[in-house]
Amino acid sequence: MTYSIIDTTDLDNIDFNEISQTSIDTLRYSVDETQFVIKYDLTPSFINNDLVEPLQVLSHLEVLELMSTDDWTIYENN
Repeated sequence: MTYSIIDTTDLDNIDFNEISQTSIDTLRYSVDETQFVIKYDLTPSFINNDLVEPLQVLSHLEVLELMSTDDWTIYENN
């Protein structure tokens, strides 16, 4: 599985038939909602044809590390 970080300005260019997520509601967004993550087995056509340019392309381990940062996770004070 490959993961890509995409700017939310590209949201309308995402073809949900080509990725694991099924709608905008199933995407993982950054805390400030300026970016989101998609995952896929085969590179989607919207990336191949340069309609969408990922900000980052990550492995599973890399995306897990990114998701644990303050930019992607809100930590509640106990």
